Amino acid sequence: MKQRDSVRPAGTEPLFDALLAMRTPAEMKALLDDLCTPAELEAIADRWRVVPLLLDAAPYREIHDRTGVSVTTIGRIARCLSFGAGGYRLAAERVLGPRRKRKAAR
Repeated sequence: MKQRDSVRPAGTEPLFDALLAMRTPAEMKALLDDLCTPAELEAIADRWRVVPLLLDAAPYREIHDRTGVSVTTIGRIARCLSFGAGGYRLAAERVLGPRRKRKAAR
């Protein structure tokens, strides 16, 4: 297995440049279709679908039932939201707008 730097793996800058060079959703879709396998795209999309539910404080089990994403993956995404680099939060603010937390069901 590759050793990974938790902040920024070496050699990723050209990838970031390529992603930032896309100007339209269609261009981004074309790049991601070429770059990722269908399973990788599905996994990325699944993770993104979990973000608004976590921001709304939905219980993990409810998120799993609604999305089919494993509770383990939901926990990883929640840790990223709390302790990660801030990418999920920044994207959520820009795409979803401000979120109010609802009361978690018990």
